[in-house]
Amino acid sequence: MSSDANRIDKRKRRDHRVDALRGLALLMMLTDHVYSDWLNRLTMRNFGFADAADIFVLLAGYASYLAYGRLIMRPPPAGGWRVAIHRIVTRCVRLYLFQLILLFFYIALTRLWRLEWDVPIDFLEPELSHGFDWLLAVVTLQALPDMVNILPIYILFLLSFPLMFWLLRRSPYFLLAGSFTLWALVNLDPAINLPNVIDSDGWYFDPFAWQFIFTIGVLLAFIVHRRGGHLNVSGRFRGLCIAVLIIGVIECFPYKLYHLPDLRMFHLQALADKSSLGPLRILDVLAIFILVQSSGWCTRFASSSPGQILAVMGRHSLEVFCLGTVLDLIIRLGMATFGTHWPLQLASNLVGFLCVYGLAVWLDHHKYEAALMEGKSRAEISGRDDASARQDG
Repeated sequence: MSSDANRIDKRKRRDHRVDALRGLALLMMLTDHVYSDWLNRLTMRNFGFADAADIFVLLAGYASYLAYGRLIMRPPPAGGWRVAIHRIVTRCVRLYLFQLILLFFYIALTRLWRLEWDVPIDFLEPELSHGFDWLLAVVTLQALPDMVNILPIYILFLLSFPLMFWLLRRSPYFLLAGSFTLWALVNLDPAINLPNVIDSDGWYFDPFAWQFIFTIGVLLAFIVHRRGGHLNVSGRFRGLCIAVLIIGVIECFPYKLYHLPDLRMFHLQALADKSSLGPLRILDVLAIFILVQSSGWCTRFASSSPGQILAVMGRHSLEVFCLGTVLDLIIRLGMATFGTHWPLQLASNLVGFLCVYGLAVWLDHHKYEAALMEGKSRAEISGRDDASARQDG
């Protein structure tokens, strides 16, 4: 078999499941942030304890290990601690700049919109509505309004990744125990949080709790990487994961929305708090990840045309997320002003999907063109070990 044939065969075998799952999470976040969107009824938050944010953070930890953990293990000058830390800091600066752009756009657009149309007061907290006193709080990430509050925890987790990896190399159990202890403390005392001037409870995504799901993602990548990229579990264990998801559907389905009798047996929502990352959210998202990573069907779907639509968005998650957040704000303002009738909802969802997908395709093409200029073949570029490493690396 020729060298090119080997490269093409490698591309066909490549596992796109993580990218496709992250792309699906991004699409769900696109609709979840528009509260009056009818597509909200179809996202996973209505069928389980976790939602797209849990998947997003778990996969952020997973991708961080693939991008930076394996880089640390490479010998210098191509790898090592210094190279990895430099890339992590560069990535965090980029995330911070994207966060500031989103915040300034959020505040500016809402203020300008209010000059022409009346919108509900909850679109912009009073602390951000007037003057420039809010500027310092925004720059120091102490003012995190709705929809623009997830990137800051990602920045903190990435900055802490070298310490996580150092602990991981000494003992995965030590890393897990330390992370679990911090998470448990927050669930015992939710006041353990960082300050947020527009919310007395602190950051909506409490970083001291949400670091646990990020750490679990790091550990899962460590395990999957050591097993050749596939998570082999027994049929009985997969059955247990399916049972967890079925219980989640029964307990979280919006019965009132469809005027159906309430079939909940245990009323477990108190154990699924989002801010402090309740334990049932962790079980839910872990069950999803294990089923996806141990499924041959998911492998085939992720390599199919529909799966690749999701995967291309997952490969460019930061840009897709930020554009989706901008579109969400515009759509929310539009629906609050002009109503939530079906034509507007259909047009908003279609335009939103086409915009984020178009951006992802353009970014993918741009990356390929840049790499081709360096003399690499397209099959060679696509055959790299993991798309998430390209995204976060």
